[in-house]
Amino acid sequence: MSTLPRGATVRRDAGLYGYERALRRHGIEPIAGVDEAGRGACAGPLVAGAAILPAGKAGIVPGLADSKLLTAAARERCYEQILRRAVAWSVVVLPHDECDRLGMHVANVEALRRAVAKLDLPPAYVLTDGFPVDGLGAPGLAVWKGDRVAACVAAASVLAKVTRDRIMTELDEQWPAYDFKTHKGYVTPTHTEALERHGPCPVHRHRFVNVRRAAGLADALESDQPVGAVRTVEGGRR
Repeated sequence: MSTLPRGATVRRDAGLYGYERALRRHGIEPIAGVDEAGRGACAGPLVAGAAILPAGKAGIVPGLADSKLLTAAARERCYEQILRRAVAWSVVVLPHDECDRLGMHVANVEALRRAVAKLDLPPAYVLTDGFPVDGLGAPGLAVWKGDRVAACVAAASVLAKVTRDRIMTELDEQWPAYDFKTHKGYVTPTHTEALERHGPCPVHRHRFVNVRRAAGLADALESDQPVGAVRTVEGGRR
């Protein structure tokens, strides 16, 4: 990963679109943002999104912010706007068993790489949220709390979060005892109680100690997790 081009600066008060404006002033475009949803969940898939927003007013998404700061309804509105406005976008899903096989950090990095690779328009620069990611095929920058300060990263976070929430709601219909539609697979008192009562279901991640404990495997990791296929859910270019 690189730094911003020499001479490029982003003021603290530059707003959500400051990073993209700074890069475009130096002739760098297109600029992709990439982010994930579900890393900390103990059930369900890991989802990564990538987005390239156009310059100017066309790339301003009404109400856009870090997906975690938006209500579910606001995320859905932003999601639809991102699909309309993005120059290119993609969403990639890594199933729970691949998360188990790779481990969460490796799975996270792999999902981000694949989301960028699935973009119909190869980016000239990539902004990531929080930590650097090698192997993206373009220079880039890890931005602290990138989903709160860089529009393309915030857009990617919305794509990932909305997609994953929809998947978890579908999984709730298959395994209603766990209330996935409410907590989306994250560790909550309700989820913990369901795990203790029913044990893990087929979409729980055995890398997580609470899941292993509920399965009676607290002292050992499963070493023979099947390899899950990566699924590209959606993608497009305008």
